[in-house]
This record gives sequence, C-alpha cells and structure tokens, in this order.
Amino acid sequence: MSHTFKTSCECQQYFTDSHDMVRKSLRDFIKKEVLPFIGEWEEAGGFPKEVYRKAADVGILGMGYPEEYGGIPGDIFYSVVVTEELMRSGSGGFVAGLGSLNIAIPPILSMGTPEQKERFVPPVLAGEKIAALAITEPGGGSDVAALQTTAVRDGDHYVINGSKTFITSATVADYITCAVRTGGEGAHGISLIVVEAGSPGYSVSQKLKKTGWWASDTAEIYFDDCRVPVENLLGDENNGFYGIMANFQTERLALSIMANMTAKLAMEEALKYARKRRVFGKTLTGYQVNRHKLVDMATLVEASTEFTYRVAAKIGAGIDQYKEVSMAKNFACSVSDKVTYDAVQIFGGHGYMRENLVERLYRDNRILSIGGGTTEIMKEIISKMIL
Repeated sequence: MSHTFKTSCECQQYFTDSHDMVRKSLRDFIKKEVLPFIGEWEEAGGFPKEVYRKAADVGILGMGYPEEYGGIPGDIFYSVVVTEELMRSGSGGFVAGLGSLNIAIPPILSMGTPEQKERFVPPVLAGEKIAALAITEPGGGSDVAALQTTAVRDGDHYVINGSKTFITSATVADYITCAVRTGGEGAHGISLIVVEAGSPGYSVSQKLKKTGWWASDTAEIYFDDCRVPVENLLGDENNGFYGIMANFQTERLALSIMANMTAKLAMEEALKYARKRRVFGKTLTGYQVNRHKLVDMATLVEASTEFTYRVAAKIGAGIDQYKEVSMAKNFACSVSDKVTYDAVQIFGGHGYMRENLVERLYRDNRILSIGGGTTEIMKEIISKMIL
C-alpha cells in the first residue's frame, strides 16, 4: 500500500526504497541479535550493554541525528521505521530501554553549547555511553511545572537535592538530562542540566518491579547535595521548561508508533492462532463472531497507523502538531487497549500464558497511555487548543 501525505505545496511518500532497505536491515538485526534472547532479557529485567554497541553499528542509535556527531541524517520516517522494527522484538521494554537516548539527547542538541554537544552526544550515538531523561518526581507525576528537585549555585557548581522516579535506563545510564528548579515556583523556574552518574551525591535505587516493560530497567534517582559543574547547564537558567515541552512532541509520536505496533503484533498473532485453532470441528475463523472481531481489530490498527503517519509527516514538515500528536497518542493507545484485549480473548486460556506473545503485549500495552503524558493530560492539552 502506498502511504502519501499531501499539502498545498508538496506530495511526500511516507516510505521510499531507502526506508525499505533500512527496514530490512533492522528486521535482520532483530531476528539475529534480539529475538533469540528477548525472553531471557525479560526475565532478567534488562539487556547487556553490548547490545547498545551492536545497535549503533547498524545505525539504530544514530538514526535521524546530525552526521557531525556520528548520526545518520534522514527524514522523520527513518525514525518511524526504527521504532516499528524494534517493536518486532515483541518487547516494549527493550524498545524503551534502547531508545532512552531519544528523549535524553534532543534537549542537548537543541539547547546545548557546541562543547556540550561534542562531549555528550557522540559517545551515546556510538553505543559507548547510555543517556536517560529524568523529569518525573515521586510527588509530581505529569505536573512537570511543580517539580521540587532544586539546584542551587555554589561557585562553579550547582548543588542538587531531590529525587526522580520511573526513570528508564536509570541503573545503567552514564548521564541524565535532568530537570531541576533553579528559580521560583512554576514553569519559569525550571532548568535542564546534564548530571553524570559518578557525580558526588548521586545514587540510584534498585530496579523497580513493573507490570510490563520488564526488559527495561526503571529506577529512582536520588540527589543528596549532588555537585554538578555549572558548565553542564543546558541553555539559560530557568529556561528548561520550553526544552521539556518541545521534547514531548516527538516522545508522544514515538509512543503512538509503539502503541500501533503493539496492536499490530497482537492482531497478527491473533490471526495466526485463529486460523489454526479448532473448536467444535471448525477453526476459530470459521465463526462469524471471530471473523468480525478480527476485522474490527484490523480496521482500528489501519486507521490509527494512518493518522499517526499523517501527524509524523506534518511534524517532519515543521508544522506544529501539539494538538494532533496528543490526539494520535490517545487514539493509538485506545486502539491498542482494545486490540490487545481482544487478542488475548481469541487465544482464550493460552493468551494468559507467558509463553505466548499476546500475554506480554497485553501487559506492556498498559503503560503507553500513562508514559509521556497520561490520556487525561493529553485531553487537557487538546481541550485548550479547541475550546
């Protein structure tokens, strides 16, 4: 099927032969380097650091980033391809862990000095260092403007006190892009600063045990008079909130793609199972109720995917999509909620067993409507823009 996006001045094909070549390369990587081990990594609650280097070698980590920092420049649909093919691992946790750089590095590139970019970005794109984003706090959740972690200047350093929670890659990150309060209350008192894991006063909890996303380590980070050089501040003091908000647009797009792929994988598994599973002398596809259920699943996945692609194309064209990407995320998550539920239902008792992919997809799906801004927060954003 040809995916196109039209504006008054252009006609852009979503995926070209070059995108397809990247897709094939990544699919081969997943089959060889990930799928044979993903069950083990799920049980272990993480994957080996060497996987970052292997992923970098095939261009996964650098896709969409500037060549001068070791990246591979390309339009937004190369990044879409990367997310979709990584999701074929069947593990949202693996995708989130390997991709934590995609929410940690963009603020450095958009707000950092040339020296900061050269220092922090190339090692991550090369798979030599791991970067994470630290914004959420135990008492704050989605209310970013209310964060309480403070950074007080003391000579050539900031002294940071507070904590962060639900931080993906926290236990393995070499440095984090961290939101801190350097000014007064509200959004205008927030800054972003890069904190290195070995800094005095920096510590990390044990891995948090989650319902899903088992292959990504998630933990809390603590700052106890943590001293960080002033030179690690990104941009001007008290200007970090805008960097955080700009980051959310691409994060929500990525989560939309993850939700669509979660639904698609669940639908594919349900189709395969329904064709071979026999009940009362017929396959499950021999019953109209199951055929229609599968049709509804396929229709929802197709509609949600097309909507997400359209939003991605507009973002790639530089068109503001804060409202639309919030809509796309909510819609994709609602579709994934239904499709993963129905897939487990088609499998019956077998869908409740951890040996089947649909069981993991069902668990992993639940975080998607929470991460990157909850469904309710998305609705508030949308309401402010349409009312």
